Amino acid sequence: MQRIRQPRVAELVASRLRDDILTGRLTEGDVLPSQEALFAEFGVSPPAVREAVHILESDGLISVRRGNVGGAVVHLPSAERTAQMISMVLQPRAATPADVSDALVHLEPVCAGLCATRPDRLSEVVPYLREAIDAQIEQLDVPGRYVPNARRFHEQIVARCGNEPMILVIGSLELIWSAHESSVWNGEHHEEDPMDPTTMRAALRDHDRLVGAIADGDAVRAQRLAADHLAAARRNTLAAGADKTIQAKLISNPD
Repeated sequence: MQRIRQPRVAELVASRLRDDILTGRLTEGDVLPSQEALFAEFGVSPPAVREAVHILESDGLISVRRGNVGGAVVHLPSAERTAQMISMVLQPRAATPADVSDALVHLEPVCAGLCATRPDRLSEVVPYLREAIDAQIEQLDVPGRYVPNARRFHEQIVARCGNEPMILVIGSLELIWSAHESSVWNGEHHEEDPMDPTTMRAALRDHDRLVGAIADGDAVRAQRLAADHLAAARRNTLAAGADKTIQAKLISNPD
């Protein structure tokens, strides 16, 4: 008979503190009680508390500051941290940006369709997409701003779809692709050769038509328009950065 492994004391302490973070009793930026206070609260040895803190640090739920203003600072889970972790998993597997964009070509149109089915889409979806389009139009001639503004539109499609698991998972892939796309078009090879204005205006028209379909509540048309647009955008970026690979370092440090 296989023996059932008993949790270590440190794991039990870490589990309690993790629950405090995930249920909101501890929030972003809070500092954990001192080690002395944790010794007293849990009635455990100093090594057990130190190991529990290390476990939470490995989880990405805290960062430990050293020195006079030291302490363990709480960090809530986020799409940025998830994207960074996914990138670190994908990089040694030799996954390419083409793999990420292929996933988004299949997944983001589903989000567009969900946006179109939301009863509150005219107040909770369309204004945010229009705002992203307005930023694109206002800064169309500003070097280095087109790609971030365009990516903001796509990130809003996902963020406003209304399904939290999809927002987290697909949103993380959006962040990975956004980091790659920015590295291609804002990198040293394209500083003097930005994206073609004709391509940018065509993308803007695609965005406008997609928002129209969402506003009309036409999920089928929204999905089709999103898929067609993503396929075209994918070709342009991959053609300009065909030698790129997934790089976890491109994801901004979320801490």
